[in-house]
Amino acid sequence: MNSLSAASAALSEHGPLAQLVDMGGPVMWVLIAIALIGVMTFLYLMMLGTFYAPRLTRSIRQMIDQWQKSPADARPSDLQSKAGLFGRTNPLMHLLANTMSACQSNPNTTAVRETAVRDAQRSLEPFEAPLKIIEVIAALAPLLGLLGTVMGMMEAFSAMAATEGRANASQLSGGIYEALTTTAAGLIVAIPFAALAAWIEFRLRRIHQTINSTLVSVFNVIRVGEPVVAPEAIEPQHKAPAPVADDYGVSDNPRFAHATG
Repeated sequence: MNSLSAASAALSEHGPLAQLVDMGGPVMWVLIAIALIGVMTFLYLMMLGTFYAPRLTRSIRQMIDQWQKSPADARPSDLQSKAGLFGRTNPLMHLLANTMSACQSNPNTTAVRETAVRDAQRSLEPFEAPLKIIEVIAALAPLLGLLGTVMGMMEAFSAMAATEGRANASQLSGGIYEALTTTAAGLIVAIPFAALAAWIEFRLRRIHQTINSTLVSVFNVIRVGEPVVAPEAIEPQHKAPAPVADDYGVSDNPRFAHATG
């Protein structure tokens, strides 16, 4: 038992992590901490994207085809009722069903468009915060590494000044080597997270395009024809459908500019 505890103590004192901290100083602890935060954020983002990312499934394509053939006969509520557990976590399915139902019951196409754009933006909000964290880590890690290097160089030259310039080259180069360790550690942390941030942003752009094209497929049917109102939603006093508003391209977000006309 004593030998095991002694080996654990030796490993903690002279292990790779302890050596990095001894060489890099307190800045190395910060780099290790933000690296762990970045890894956990990436894993969380991957789980979030697996279950809650908008995706264009076969049932959604079939509903869009049915809508384009006969919007008044489409039954978007069936899309939600027949969806499985994994399909119910798809925000695009709820967005499509709610938009189609709103188009059938509400002749005000402009209001329906604004609601659809707002819901589309809301479905992408959970992915923005983790992406921002990864981007900040990728930008902050090299700066922290440079800070550690500057602090190490200052310490090395301060030790040389204390000896009145009698420090030999080996001692000076050893201090500079230890100081440059934090720069290398900062770059090691920053490079993969910068690549991950670029990949995640590319994936979000693809999701934007998927949502955009889906909304365009729904609203283009209304744009070329008359307002879509389901037969059971028409009351006797509303036999004459309201005209489609000329200005139904309201969108403050350029990501969904195509979906709003």
